[in-house]
Amino acid sequence: MTAVSATILCSIMVTAFVVPSYEFQWRILCVIIFSIEKSISFKSAVHHLEEVRMKAIRLVANKLYPLTSISQQIELFANEMLMSVSTVDHKADSNGDGSDPALQKDSGSEKSSEEGPSFSISNPLQSSTSGSKSPFSIAEGQRRISLYFALCTKKHSLFGQIFVVYSGASEAVQQAIHQQIHMLVRTIGSSSELLEIISDPHSGSEKLLIQVLQTLTEGIVPSLQLITTIRNLYETKVKDVELLIMILPFLSKDEVLLLFPHVVNTPLDKFQCALLRILQGSTHSGPVLTPTEALIAIHRIDPEREGIPLKKVTDACNACFEQREIFTQQVLAKVLNQLVEQIPLPLLFMRTVLQAIGAFPSLVDFIMEILSRLVSKQIWKYPKLWVGFVKCALLTRPQSFGVLLQLPPAQLENALGRTPALRAPLVAHASQAHIKSSLPRSVLTVLGIESDAQVSSQAPPNQSQTGDIDNSDKEAGTEKSRDSSVLGASLVDCWHTI
Repeated sequence: MTAVSATILCSIMVTAFVVPSYEFQWRILCVIIFSIEKSISFKSAVHHLEEVRMKAIRLVANKLYPLTSISQQIELFANEMLMSVSTVDHKADSNGDGSDPALQKDSGSEKSSEEGPSFSISNPLQSSTSGSKSPFSIAEGQRRISLYFALCTKKHSLFGQIFVVYSGASEAVQQAIHQQIHMLVRTIGSSSELLEIISDPHSGSEKLLIQVLQTLTEGIVPSLQLITTIRNLYETKVKDVELLIMILPFLSKDEVLLLFPHVVNTPLDKFQCALLRILQGSTHSGPVLTPTEALIAIHRIDPEREGIPLKKVTDACNACFEQREIFTQQVLAKVLNQLVEQIPLPLLFMRTVLQAIGAFPSLVDFIMEILSRLVSKQIWKYPKLWVGFVKCALLTRPQSFGVLLQLPPAQLENALGRTPALRAPLVAHASQAHIKSSLPRSVLTVLGIESDAQVSSQAPPNQSQTGDIDNSDKEAGTEKSRDSSVLGASLVDCWHTI
């Protein structure tokens, strides 16, 4: 220390004890101590022993940093420690909060007249590292970044530099940041400075951004400003549906339904997480969608129009069926009852019908009602759904025989052609007297039992009646029989043509 410095220091000490304000005396003493032993303070704040380091950080952040006369030097040192863990060279155009780089020059020139650069990285870390590009362990990363993190709780605008460093840090250092960021964000909360920073994140820091936003929305109802910030991020910069998943419980039903195709078009584990959040909702507003509404929303997705792979939609349906305690038999009945009335019918409708029968066999009678309604809606006009209809009829026989006999002859013949295993049991069912009598001859013809009906209705007269029938009546009967055969053959040809 020079003579001039000693004189100034003595004057300050005398002033400190002359002034009656204890608070001012404390501030003056802090400045004096820091001026004399700032090298020790800095070294302690990055000490390899955690107990020593944390005590020093609390002292520097809580007692010294609020003092405007020395806060700048503390901030510059903490920033240099933070930047030292980056594997990328960053231009010294920012001190973490956008402050003027000239401040570093002024600070450096001031120190050159005393003991040298006391906040330089070379002083406190000279024994542990030879350069900023050396590989760091997680513990080493935490040692270097902890002071800066503590300062962020006092000055939120410093947070932006963490994103910059994270994007250029090694995996170990990134893990160190991930381990400490949670507590920092919980302390800061969704302040206006932090929201401004995360609205324009540094490229390469997306994983850290996700963690920050998860922490901000964890266990609380996020502010409207935070929700708006997250939605804008997704729409303009970060196309990661993880952002949407965070805020789904806090959106309106219409907003969720609008975003639902994006949610379905995600990896299955993320969709399951999103679905759970939608169904649980928030403690403030309750579930966003009911299970019925969620499953219907999945079926309303048009893969071709939305540009979503069909497998994503089917996987989403499967995920619902796996949660039978939520998607119960009653829920599925409501879903099918509503979907069957949609025009056009959803692409996956019959697939869901088959899944419903597999999951809840007791629904078979209800499913027969659904199939009957599909016949009235001319299900055969939807080729892909028609295949599922026929398969469902095969799997639910003999309950489905009544529905099959409601089909027009051409469609019945098509169904039997697709599934030959249906013909024999269906013919046996239709051959029962009380059923056969209610069926039109055209259906009996398709089933191959129409000729039997004709034979029984045209049995030869007995001997006593033969003498009473004249030749003209015989000819008329023969001609009528011939006309009926021709008409029947014509109908069959027509059905084949259809």
